[in-house]
Amino acid sequence: MGQFFVTGGTPLSGHITISGNKNSVLKLMAASLLADGPVTLTRAPVIRDVSAMAEILESLGAKVTGLATPKITIDPRGCNNWEVSPELSRKVRSSVMFLSPLLAKFGRVKIGFPGGDVIGKRAIGTHLDALTRLGAKFDILNDTVSGSFTPPKQPVAVFLDEASVTATENALILASTQPNTTTIEDAACEPHVGDLGQFLTRMGAEITGLGSGIISVLGTPNLKAVTYPVSPDYIDAGTFAIAAAATGGTITISPVDPKDLRMILLYLSRFGVKYSWPKSDTLKILPSRLSVDPEKLGIRQKFQTRPWPGFPTDLLSPLIVLATQTQGTVLMHDWMYETRMFFTDKLVAMGANITLCDPHRCLVTGPTPLVGRHLASPDIRAGMSILIAALAAEGESIIDHAEIIERGYEDPASRFASLGAKIERVDRHD
Repeated sequence: MGQFFVTGGTPLSGHITISGNKNSVLKLMAASLLADGPVTLTRAPVIRDVSAMAEILESLGAKVTGLATPKITIDPRGCNNWEVSPELSRKVRSSVMFLSPLLAKFGRVKIGFPGGDVIGKRAIGTHLDALTRLGAKFDILNDTVSGSFTPPKQPVAVFLDEASVTATENALILASTQPNTTTIEDAACEPHVGDLGQFLTRMGAEITGLGSGIISVLGTPNLKAVTYPVSPDYIDAGTFAIAAAATGGTITISPVDPKDLRMILLYLSRFGVKYSWPKSDTLKILPSRLSVDPEKLGIRQKFQTRPWPGFPTDLLSPLIVLATQTQGTVLMHDWMYETRMFFTDKLVAMGANITLCDPHRCLVTGPTPLVGRHLASPDIRAGMSILIAALAAEGESIIDHAEIIERGYEDPASRFASLGAKIERVDRHD
């Protein structure tokens, strides 16, 4: 088990380089199975979920080189297996992304239900419905999904019952292998969906409508090998911005795409966070007096997640930490995951004033001084939030299961230490 030892109370200062998008790279790795030769992904984040996806690729017969570096090469030419074992699929939520490339490559697939963080019920019904519209058939037995695929002979319209990111991406991948036009309606618009679409376009598919709710795909059975740079991770950028604000620090963050941060910065500004853009791809967080207007236009301040371009669910947990250091009372609402907020009891143990209203909402009143505690990381985003709280707290904290946080964040200890934080990572062997 990995542990973070943190002595809090030091404002962050300096520059942080943003990693490649976690939610992009995992989908690009799965789609690489369909290339006619080696695919190289640059600016890949060095995180544990990438290693888990690589393990699945290798179990299928692909060759992966460059792990633990920002440049990964995937050679799918040896892929000869269409089954992902439940043991491997449980290691990472994005294992569900192997449904479409294996159906396209072999006409069949068998995969265990995906794992990942336990933050709520994350059904895959929308995935299966979308792929069924494209010609797949599925059976589910003992938490294993088996499928077969008959390519469509005419254009297909896929209407998603929710704007699911990964369902949109699964449909995109399978549609990109078909020489007929596929229209995906109620599609997700997140930047990593666009990243996958651009990747598939470079491989030879014709895709329009990325970033909108209606995507059109004219695919090809001969997708080419390419080199592709993973886009910067706006969740990583937002996380460090919140950490700087919560500790009263001053940091610069790059590279970032300003349009990916519009809603994030809008919410941070409502907490009183000051920022500037010294360069077009560089965000600067400034020391700020954190305070929320108690009643904006006569209504209590509410911060809630929404599908893109709304506030991303992956940043709500860190935002709750920021609220504990902010003057005023706010309502936090995550409509998507019913256990997202269950980690707040750990913040309460550190001194936070948080009332859990129901599985989706909590009230946070601040500012409250936080004190160091010995806590454990329950999932990637909650774990990072506890780490931010430890950086803002007085005294020493120990955070168990550092490896869970490292599934989604590249080397947190070294990166925070480069900003002046007093943090050390150790491996504990019991």
